[in-house]
Amino acid sequence: MSFLVDPPGTQGLELLTRLCDIRHWAWLWIICGLITLTSAFLRIGRDWAGFVAALLPPIVWATAYMAAVVSGEFSRGAYVAIWYLTSHVGVIMWAATVPEYSVPPVPRRARRGKGP
Repeated sequence: MSFLVDPPGTQGLELLTRLCDIRHWAWLWIICGLITLTSAFLRIGRDWAGFVAALLPPIVWATAYMAAVVSGEFSRGAYVAIWYLTSHVGVIMWAATVPEYSVPPVPRRARRGKGP
């Protein structure tokens, strides 16, 4: 949301801003965040869209910063790209590998009228 209200400087994001304004790219984060939030309430195995949506914005940003490094436009972009790839993409990829059997099962209510 802060990208919409008070957009930051776009140094290192020239690859993205050539295509459209930084405020438009803010919608990528918002829409992907909403998909991720919605997927969090789905059953395990059906929540894959949330993981894909969560990965999309940081991968796009990391790619833009690495392109700025390679082109010589923003030499410090490598640090930012590595930060996105480790703190965002790495953590999401780790979370996607958590086995479903390690998640406690949903408690079921006892059926009425049936005794042990």
